[in-house]
Amino acid sequence: MLRIAVPNKGSLSETAQQMLWEAGYTGRRDPRDLIVADPRNGVEFFYLRPRDIATYVGSGALDVGITGRDLLLDSGSDAAEIAALGFGGSTFRFAAPPGTFGELGELQGRRVATSYPGLVGAFLAERGVTAELVKLDGAVESAVRLGVADAVADVVSTGSTLRKAGLEIFGPVILESDAVLIGSGSRKPGTDTLLRRLKGVIVAREYVLLDYDVPAADLEAATKAAPGFESPTVSPLHDPDWVAVRVMIPRTDMNQVMDDLYALGARAILVSAIHAARL
Repeated sequence: MLRIAVPNKGSLSETAQQMLWEAGYTGRRDPRDLIVADPRNGVEFFYLRPRDIATYVGSGALDVGITGRDLLLDSGSDAAEIAALGFGGSTFRFAAPPGTFGELGELQGRRVATSYPGLVGAFLAERGVTAELVKLDGAVESAVRLGVADAVADVVSTGSTLRKAGLEIFGPVILESDAVLIGSGSRKPGTDTLLRRLKGVIVAREYVLLDYDVPAADLEAATKAAPGFESPTVSPLHDPDWVAVRVMIPRTDMNQVMDDLYALGARAILVSAIHAARL
């Protein structure tokens, strides 16, 4: 069986488990379950702390896992990213009281509080900056006010939390992170199937099926407005002057494409959700 590590809690947990369910796997029903076998699909799930997943996979104890790119890089494990999964996005930045620092080099010899010392330390080392890293498990925004550090390195979304703590962002982006599928060494049997299924879920979430009828004379213009994932499917209708078209388009473009097609003369424009895909 393919042994898969899944976050047991935190921001990645619920979405990762939902994604696996949409991919056709049987997950845990009781949140207290730590191991769940899915013999029909030839896999076994291990529910672990997100921060520990890269360590288990990198050691070979488990075959693959879902975790954050930030946690993977911070772990220092031998595990490697196989594919991004399109959720759990976050941005890591430096922050300090306004006017304290302007450039990254000014952190030389200063104290930086972070929950990701491996990630931040590697980032600074690559740029020739040596700083004292103060490891905290959370709420690093208070570190400067409490005199523990001169600056912080943390996840930033809107920056409002940092501003409330009297801090402002400075320097370059440390990392753009999201959820990733990781593995180590050669791929174990079942990994490629897992990857195809997860990619199918991503496609189903990001694309929709668009069906419409259009005059044959306007087909070329219509297919330029909605070229599709690869190429549209075009079928004849009873009326020889019209054709039916089916195409995959990005969900975010759906309404604009429908408006454009209608303006070109298309009618009976319908959108359908995609529940699963293999491309």
